[in-house]
Amino acid sequence: MVQTPTKPLTLTEFLQIPETKPASEFIDGDIIQKPMPQGKHSTLQLDLGSSVNQILKNKRIARAYSELRCTFGGRSIVPDISVFVWEHIPRDRDRKVSNLFEIAPDWTIEILSLDQSQTKVIHNILYCLNHGSQMGWLIAPNEEIVFVYFRDRTLAIFEDKSDLLPVPDFAEGFQLRVGELFSWLEM
Repeated sequence: MVQTPTKPLTLTEFLQIPETKPASEFIDGDIIQKPMPQGKHSTLQLDLGSSVNQILKNKRIARAYSELRCTFGGRSIVPDISVFVWEHIPRDRDRKVSNLFEIAPDWTIEILSLDQSQTKVIHNILYCLNHGSQMGWLIAPNEEIVFVYFRDRTLAIFEDKSDLLPVPDFAEGFQLRVGELFSWLEM
């Protein structure tokens, strides 16, 4: 749902508004509330984030975050999964993870919901790539397809169960096939 404020808000003003459930994003002056995640979306989000963390977090290579607000380049977005290289994770003075992430994720992952605009999601992925992300994934659960966006703007589509999904260079230890990803939806 797009909300255009009667008086245009600045990014700073948007960030002072209380958080919504589901999260709202600030894009080009508009407030866009993300759809409420449903079963397939939530299953893939939790299992994928956990799998990435199991391989990369334990080795202090990178860490996956779910529904993390990322504010950079005049926008404030909330990717379904944001993966940050260990050295890029913002930290407070006491070296604990900061509450504010004012950089693009190194790897942005979106899971398409039924009532979500694919165009807007792709636009967010490309925006992240323009601001330093190495790779973006758009997962379409109903079609069981993964669109992979590379920094050079090349797009690759993966739908065969045996396809090994490409990952950013820092995540080379993480391997996932299309069939394994979507098998998480089976009970």
